[in-house]
Amino acid sequence: MLLAGCFKRAGYALDFRRVDNAAATRAALLNGRWDAVLSDHSMPGFNALAALELMQGLQLDLPFIIVSGVIEEETAIAAMRAGAHDYLSKDRLDRLVPAVEREIREARHRAERRAALDSVQENEARFRALVSNIPGMVFQLQRSAQGEMRFLYVNEGSSPLLGRHPDSLLADARLFFEGILTEDRAALDAALEDSAANLAQANWDGRIVDAAGDRKWINLRAAPRRAASGEVSWEGIVSNITQSKQAENELRESRAQLAELSSHLEAAKEEERERIARDIHDELGGTLVAIKIETSLLASKLPGDPLQLRKRVRAIEGLIDEAISTAGRVARELRPGILKDFGLAAAIECQADDFSQRVGLGCDTTGIKHDIDPDEKTSLALFRIFQETLTNVAKHAHATSVGIRMRLDGDDLLLEIADNGRGISPQDINKPKSFGLRNIRERMLGLGGSLELAACSPQGTRVILRAPYRRGTAARAGATE
Repeated sequence: MLLAGCFKRAGYALDFRRVDNAAATRAALLNGRWDAVLSDHSMPGFNALAALELMQGLQLDLPFIIVSGVIEEETAIAAMRAGAHDYLSKDRLDRLVPAVEREIREARHRAERRAALDSVQENEARFRALVSNIPGMVFQLQRSAQGEMRFLYVNEGSSPLLGRHPDSLLADARLFFEGILTEDRAALDAALEDSAANLAQANWDGRIVDAAGDRKWINLRAAPRRAASGEVSWEGIVSNITQSKQAENELRESRAQLAELSSHLEAAKEEERERIARDIHDELGGTLVAIKIETSLLASKLPGDPLQLRKRVRAIEGLIDEAISTAGRVARELRPGILKDFGLAAAIECQADDFSQRVGLGCDTTGIKHDIDPDEKTSLALFRIFQETLTNVAKHAHATSVGIRMRLDGDDLLLEIADNGRGISPQDINKPKSFGLRNIRERMLGLGGSLELAACSPQGTRVILRAPYRRGTAARAGATE
């Protein structure tokens, strides 16, 4: 009642229970939520040290304060060493309430620290479980203000990736950086420097030699943080990308081989076209001219009376003229001599005129710059694409006019073919069997150029062909038609 009075005078509404043996103490500790334990030193069959040991056995962290009038100093010191938080003499009870308040605050702080520690340990366990399932090496890297690199954390992924235990990398970060190939090291240093300067994510691909001497492709991806002291640290992952790099190289080699094959096939096709054009021009054309001459001679020797016979002869001459014109046009389309003799601009104009006469579509060629003279490979490819584009306009555009422009744009040659037809939709572009557009794209890629399709205003389609401009070196000969 004396102790309870101290708390009531201090303004506390006190809830307390008085016990004086081990069984009652255990029951009270287990069945209540207490803020503190105040214990006399000596009780019949029981004492403060036994009560303290009982509370500790229940793993309770409560302020345990001994209040006694007969405790000796050595006994009090032994109790403090055993875990008691304070001891007071009954003739100094003015210290009781402040001592209990202080120890309750300390107990609350200890509970908060334990909860924080438990949370940290739980997060650490969760982090390690997560990291252990990530393929690759998870790391924390720090760069000092002097530029020295050191690993603060490395997971077990370093062993299968680099053949090095995490402890070895933690002890010496140079084992990682010195394993990177010399020709790739500068790019990594630049990536980390840029990441540190701009606090942007670092992303680098390069080659490294592991502890067994095997060369691997790796990707390093990390996010930076800057400390107040100026040190920069990165948290990230190093992944093995050897297989993807090998697949990428194989794909690149395959594309190069396909490009070489395509170029070879185009060259073979052009040679065959040239042979056929030569046969048509030289043999078939010569034969048709001979037939025309013979027919004219025959017509001149016919008597003047049979009008019907003369009409037939004139009809035959007309057919022969048409055959000669057709043979000449087919020969020009197969292998236009004007392309070799006068260049791309003249060949495009000639082809546009033939197209206009044959199809009835007006072709505006005023936008062609005649001082442009690309090399033979570029000229031939652009001419063939131009032919195919005009064919597509005739088949699909429903246009009434076509405008052609050819000019230089910086170091590129630009050829534009625009029509006023119905336009082209994304569905038309992405058709699985759109081989014409696919072929044009491949030919432009072979030149190191590109194909672009755009809408015209108010309607129609514009085909934009862009290729590196390489000026032709061969002098143009005179016309040989």
